[in-house]
Amino acid sequence: MTISPTDTAAELSDALTRAMKRIRRQTMTRLEPYGITPGQARALRVLAFAPGCESRETMRLSQLADHLHIAPRSATTVVDALEEVGLVERTPDPADRRAVRVVLTADGHAALERISQVRHEVAQEYFAPISPGEQEALLQALRSAEAAYESARCTTRGAAH
Repeated sequence: MTISPTDTAAELSDALTRAMKRIRRQTMTRLEPYGITPGQARALRVLAFAPGCESRETMRLSQLADHLHIAPRSATTVVDALEEVGLVERTPDPADRRAVRVVLTADGHAALERISQVRHEVAQEYFAPISPGEQEALLQALRSAEAAYESARCTTRGAAH
């Protein structure tokens, strides 16, 4: 049986889903001793590295929710948990006293180091059987697909308004 391009795309989608589940599970298992969930790790990474933020390591709670693609209430829950263990703190926004900013603490920076190490180890282990050239080709293909998807999404959104 010959696989059509449509079947190949569906198979690729399934393979990516399996890969992400395995990578996420391993990451979760390795972050567990530090008391950090993958969702909290993502929030810390967004705080530290989000593009377009006027200042690194601090942003409005609403911006964090936008970057994480979650509801503001869900972002509040994530920030509550991170604040409870001292990885972030809330501060008033000097530009808008009704708004709250989330700030990465020194302990938050230390947690980011652990998160980075875990992410690196898990990725290295998962992708070890693939040559560096194949890894680069896969990365470029996924970047191209993502860029095309985002471009089409922006075009569609622009046409709807």
